[in-house]
Amino acid sequence: MTLRLALVASLAAAAFAAGSAYALNQNIPKAGLPSASEFSGQVLIERPDVVSWKTLAQVETVKQGSRMVPQFAKPILALDRKDARVQGFMIPLDMGDRQKHFLVSAVPPHCSFCLPAGPEAVVEVFAKEPVGYTLDPIVVSGRFAVQKDDPNGVLYRLHDAAQVEVAKVSPGAPPGFVNRQAPLN
Repeated sequence: MTLRLALVASLAAAAFAAGSAYALNQNIPKAGLPSASEFSGQVLIERPDVVSWKTLAQVETVKQGSRMVPQFAKPILALDRKDARVQGFMIPLDMGDRQKHFLVSAVPPHCSFCLPAGPEAVVEVFAKEPVGYTLDPIVVSGRFAVQKDDPNGVLYRLHDAAQVEVAKVSPGAPPGFVNRQAPLN
């Protein structure tokens, strides 16, 4: 009798588990924000109308006395105090859905407490007017500044910036495919 009771209990538990697994595997639509793997799969494509992140990566850290300082390649130094456009993912520095001071990164943010890339892949932006926060990559234009001796380790800044466009990532597109919308005017 005990064996029969144990067998029935085992079958009941297996049937319950199978039913629960079925319920968990149903095709339930996703809600809210994209998952980390979906979001981090968005890679920016090279565009001729914006400063390339490959160009901004041409910086080395060299020892100067007792300090480490950045040494910039000539193409970067040529951008200093010139109007430029940068594309990237917005990282807000304040609460709110509109930001005047934020970062633009070459890669999507992945953690609320750290930068997604090194200092060569981040531009600090000071906008003239607040820019609406978005998870999509944006293009901003302004006066580009190369920071040769910033105490916070910031290498690049964009002053008097304005949002030019929001680039949408096409659903179902392969990683790195960005569908550009018309410029915002």
